[in-house]
Amino acid sequence: MRPVWKGAISFGLVNIPVDLVSAEASNDLKFNLLDSKDNNRIRYERINEETGEEVPWNQIVKAYEFSEDNYVIVTDEDFEKSDIKATKTIDIETFINKDELAIKFFEKPYYIQTKKGGEKAYVLLLDALKETKKIAIARVVIRTKEYLAAIYPEDSLLILNLIRFQQSLKDISDVKVPEDVKVTKKELDLAIKLIEDMTEEWDPSKYKDEYRLALMERIKKKAEGQGIEASEDEQEDEEEGKVIDIMELLQKSVASKEKSKGNKSAPKSKRKKTS
Repeated sequence: MRPVWKGAISFGLVNIPVDLVSAEASNDLKFNLLDSKDNNRIRYERINEETGEEVPWNQIVKAYEFSEDNYVIVTDEDFEKSDIKATKTIDIETFINKDELAIKFFEKPYYIQTKKGGEKAYVLLLDALKETKKIAIARVVIRTKEYLAAIYPEDSLLILNLIRFQQSLKDISDVKVPEDVKVTKKELDLAIKLIEDMTEEWDPSKYKDEYRLALMERIKKKAEGQGIEASEDEQEDEEEGKVIDIMELLQKSVASKEKSKGNKSAPKSKRKKTS
């Protein structure tokens, strides 16, 4: 896999030469924009707002609006020289217990692959994190932006996951949450039972992007010239604010799960062979 970043992990006085490889596989469908009148492609143009003329890519530069209508041109050299050390190293600043980092902070994963000469130090950090059950908190600059990152082991691999800075998350004080709502012991017991009945070993391969698959199927049918009619049995939206009988829903859910488990455990009947 092609690295998106090359450098080293700075671990105390130890430097581990590594590459970062994106752990994400993009499955997004790409669409073109067409003119509905003749199905011709829509082309974007880079227009100078004063002259109205199109500007070629080689004449376009990045700029920061320092004050209203006053711009400072920023070059590649500016980005590179802002912090040379940071652009080439993943600087581990501290270690924390792995259960201290909330899931909401995780943003984007990368696989860390070792480079020649760094194998021993890589395995040492990997094994030490496993043994101590710690996560390394580091800083890294990717392209032109500095990120906070978590480094943790998974099997024989180190993973770097970009994490959000605290100020990147909105304050939860404005989020509406239920107040003065009490649940009964019976409701809680039923909810716990339902959770336990639905609990199974995590298998990520079981989950597919069903929406993407369905959309691709529709696209294929259209490409084959088959018309697709809209479904007539669309469900109507429920009235907002409708009171839900949670006990009834929990009981039905538990009963459904128990029935499902019973069907799975029941022996399959053997069909008689017909001559």
